Amino acid sequence: MPSRLSIVVVETDRDRALLIVDSLRGAGDFDISVIGEVTGLARHISRHNPDVVLVDITSPSRDMLEELALASGPLERPVAMFVDRSDDGLTKAAIEAGVSAYVVDGLRHDRIKPILDAAIARFHLFQRMRVELETTKRALEERKVIDRAKGLLMKARGIDEDAAYALLRKAAMDQGRKVSDVAEALVTAAGLLA
Repeated sequence: MPSRLSIVVVETDRDRALLIVDSLRGAGDFDISVIGEVTGLARHISRHNPDVVLVDITSPSRDMLEELALASGPLERPVAMFVDRSDDGLTKAAIEAGVSAYVVDGLRHDRIKPILDAAIARFHLFQRMRVELETTKRALEERKVIDRAKGLLMKARGIDEDAAYALLRKAAMDQGRKVSDVAEALVTAAGLLA
């Protein structure tokens, strides 16, 4: 996150929005914008491209949560939502929409900064987990392709697994490519020839 956070506050009530802005200004040096209309929320948030989104609403609708998912999904940013009341379905929908902090019982001004900090920390934790998951999935897929390529080489050349892997590794080094790329090319070529 940058040293000076840009925050978009989504609040339809002008007086309440001003109280939130004042609370944020008292809590730190933020670049703050207010969106007072929930229609087209995704477009408005994208236009501002904030680091964090703070939503204060009595009871969020499913449409608003879908807009929020559109706004926070592609660019991935922390979202803190303050609601006066909720139910299990809305809480689940909010989390699925990418809300990092879902606070029931409304917004209290003395809680804004700690909740924003928690939302940002939780967002970063989940972002790291998503990256690790993607890395693990990619490594597993590469492993599967390498195993298939080794199997093809073992069958075609009558060699053991270690010798097949040594051939793949040598080809990769000779071509300046990754072993998984060479294995992928071999599997693809074998598929075309079969």
